[in-house]
Amino acid sequence: MSKGRDKFNIHSKAVVCQDVDLKGDITIGAGTIVHPKATIFAAGGPIVIGQGCIIEEGAIILNRHREVMRIGDDNLFEIGCRVECPSIGDFNTFCTRSRVHNTVRIPSYCVIGAGCLVVPLEDEILDEYTVIYGPAAEKRVWSGRGRVQEADLRRKHADYLKEMLPKFNRLRRGDGA
Repeated sequence: MSKGRDKFNIHSKAVVCQDVDLKGDITIGAGTIVHPKATIFAAGGPIVIGQGCIIEEGAIILNRHREVMRIGDDNLFEIGCRVECPSIGDFNTFCTRSRVHNTVRIPSYCVIGAGCLVVPLEDEILDEYTVIYGPAAEKRVWSGRGRVQEADLRRKHADYLKEMLPKFNRLRRGDGA
């Protein structure tokens, strides 16, 4: 992909470090935080990231499809995860070094455990509140209990990052929205 085709729309209230690898047509919503050394690569079609997401260092978000990859609000992409799903709902957690293939669609309130590899043989849409865990990537459904406390904790985490990241990293400037 040539440099001329890269197009970034970063909301003015997003915190995106300068040392982030962005390629393709990418939109980043208000309040989203992108750590240094993260990669967001719109190889096939655009990527639209919602509000309040946290994308930690080493995380890779990749869209190989022509269709728009839509990522909802308040998602957490932890260190070293690799996510290629064409659609992601709200308030999901992709734990450290987890990998999710482009044949999976993630609704809302799902957790992909640390080191889990999710590669179904055919297209799959997970149920809301699905938790994938363990070395065999087993599935279960979460009751949703503790959801409010988790949301409060994540909000505090985001507030801390918004304060600390600019002190130690140069930021990309938003261009409106």
